[in-house]
Amino acid sequence: MPQQEPSYWLMKSEPNAYSIDNLKNEGVTLWDGIRNYQARNFMRKMIKGDKVFFYHSNCNPPGIVGLMEVIEINIVDPTQFDKNSKYFDPKSKPDNPRWDCVKVKYLSKSNKILSLPELKILFNEEDLLVVKKGNRLSIVPVQNQVAQILLEKI
Repeated sequence: MPQQEPSYWLMKSEPNAYSIDNLKNEGVTLWDGIRNYQARNFMRKMIKGDKVFFYHSNCNPPGIVGLMEVIEINIVDPTQFDKNSKYFDPKSKPDNPRWDCVKVKYLSKSNKILSLPELKILFNEEDLLVVKKGNRLSIVPVQNQVAQILLEKI
C-alpha cells in the first residue's frame, strides 16, 4: 500500500490556554481536549508527517503563528477519563473511548502573525475554512495549494 502524501491542517488554540511559545518550549505535545465530533474526525484522518498551521484564536488579532508536524496518531485522549479535567467525559469508557488525539512537534514560529483579516483578503471560505463567518471548528483541513501560499507568508 503506497504511503499517502502528507496533508496540511490548521489547529486552533487560545494563546492563554496553550500558545506557540508553549509548544516551542516543550518541543512536543498531545493535542488533546477536542470535544467536537467533526474536529475529532478530521484529526482521525491525519497521518504522521502531516504539517499543521498553529492558529491563535480568541485573541487580538487571531491568526496563524507557526507550524508544527504530526508525529503520532490514534492516541486515546487521557483527559476524557480525568474527573479533574475540564475535558472529562462521563459517557466515555476506557474500553470504548470516544475521544482521541495526536502528538505534534514544534517546527517554527512565524516572524509575525498572519492575521485573520489578512487571511480573509487572501482566501474565500471555500479556499480556507477558518475565514468562514461563524466557523468554530478547532481543526480544519487546508488544501495543498492554499498551504503553499501560507508557507510562503509565515
